[in-house]
Amino acid sequence: MIANLEFELTQSFLVVAEELNFRRSAERLNIDQSALTRRIQKLENYLGFPLFERTTREVSVTPAGRIFYEENARLVQNYDRSVQAARLVADGKTGSLRVAYMAFAATELMPRAVSRYRRLYPHINVGLRYVRSQGQKLELMHDQIDVGYMIGPFEHSEFSCLTLADDPLYVVTPRNHPLTRKHNIVPEDVLDYDLILGDMAEWEAFRWRLNDMFAGAGVPLDVKLEASNTLALIGLVAAGLGITIYPESLINYLGHSVEVRPLVHPDFRVQTILVWKRSNRTKAVRQFVDIAKNLSIR
Repeated sequence: MIANLEFELTQSFLVVAEELNFRRSAERLNIDQSALTRRIQKLENYLGFPLFERTTREVSVTPAGRIFYEENARLVQNYDRSVQAARLVADGKTGSLRVAYMAFAATELMPRAVSRYRRLYPHINVGLRYVRSQGQKLELMHDQIDVGYMIGPFEHSEFSCLTLADDPLYVVTPRNHPLTRKHNIVPEDVLDYDLILGDMAEWEAFRWRLNDMFAGAGVPLDVKLEASNTLALIGLVAAGLGITIYPESLINYLGHSVEVRPLVHPDFRVQTILVWKRSNRTKAVRQFVDIAKNLSIR
């Protein structure tokens, strides 16, 4: 019973089977009793067997009608539950949101947005995953995540982007390093010291941005050591093995074993952006984007 008319006839039958009274059933359905009688007759003619036994004093369900009732009552209950579940998702009151983030968003932008989102929409299940920027683009394309915090810029006709932060860069050095005697550091200063950066497997997007910026300033990068995560990078710097470069969003989380100085150049900045698929118009995504926009650092 999937056609609209057939579904209407079956719903009418279910009401009569529950009430066992055509007058009360017609009132419950808000139709004339004669119209209800015609519906039941039409359904019985369609099925080819009687659903009710009628006398002048009572209405009863036939054995075949009882089986028909039990099966269709379950179908209607499942239908009603599916409608209610879908309505909650459409209203943004339940469902799920898959959020990916890279290192630069992990300390402030992503946690603050997720915290506010969960307070406002506690029935939405938020899943968080660390994914490097290039990987996020692939996962967004294949609908494996809903929104992603990544390094910008990123322009693509299938995606929407929101710039959340535009960070200046800082040089991170061991304590009492010669560069700490300078209040401001220019790109050329980096040439005099061993450079430690995140490896290309995990830090590819940031490495390409650094290469572009330094090349634009006429300063070639000579990387002496690589590491895959923030703790290792800071450990290597603190051990006196070289210097590294970080965005402003991370410098408050580096600990006391290193020192930082601003890298002064108007073009030496790195963007953190939020990206989502234009075709993903779910309320959960729209709500998260609105929250992230209000918490952006511009």
